[in-house]
Amino acid sequence: MENLFLFFSMFFTIYLIGYFIVFRHWSPKIRAEAASCFISFAHGTPAVFLATSAILADSNRGFAAPNTEPENSVLDFSISYFTMDLFHYLAFCPGDLLFIGHHLATLFVFVTCRYLVSHGACAILALLVLAELTSACQNAWTLARARRDDVVLAAKLYGLLSPPFYALYSIVRGVLGPCLVYKMCVFYMSGEASGVIPMWVWVSWIVVVVMAISVSILWIFNLWVEFFRERMGKLEKKVT
Repeated sequence: MENLFLFFSMFFTIYLIGYFIVFRHWSPKIRAEAASCFISFAHGTPAVFLATSAILADSNRGFAAPNTEPENSVLDFSISYFTMDLFHYLAFCPGDLLFIGHHLATLFVFVTCRYLVSHGACAILALLVLAELTSACQNAWTLARARRDDVVLAAKLYGLLSPPFYALYSIVRGVLGPCLVYKMCVFYMSGEASGVIPMWVWVSWIVVVVMAISVSILWIFNLWVEFFRERMGKLEKKVT
């Protein structure tokens, strides 16, 4: 529990720095969102390296293996981040039920893995790695998108980042994610984890992850549609 307090305090401090210092001149409409991206920068890429390191350091790693201390530390790290970001949404975006629901579901998975069953961190952290692999690019894209109408550099950065970000996100969420979930389903349905991870726990994990991936695929599909629509519109203007 000490790690939770420490990590939460860190993310809370980073959020305040982002809101009151880094983005203090931004419009109130996007200032809070920018601060949320700021703490996501502090969580996403570090979580990828920390989770990967923790998984590789576990010689007994497996979808039903007991959690190691490094794995538990990474779970605490992510629990603290999602809790802080959940408070952000409750305070500034209470109507954004999709993200609030996403954060609550994610916290359920992390908390049950860390504090209820204390097994299966390898699977959960592998999912975390895939989820956060595009985090840095997504945050930069989000900030550029927010200012593209009033800052020329932001508009250029948004146009530059969009295609590679969309492509990477599509591969990670549309291919790698489902493959990992399939492997988890096969393993847990075999009954190999029945003695350490109750069926209702791993089933709930799978349901949450499948829903998250489905929403992600729908989101990136809509962005691709918007992207090609904008490109076609520009081509039509050039022709005319």
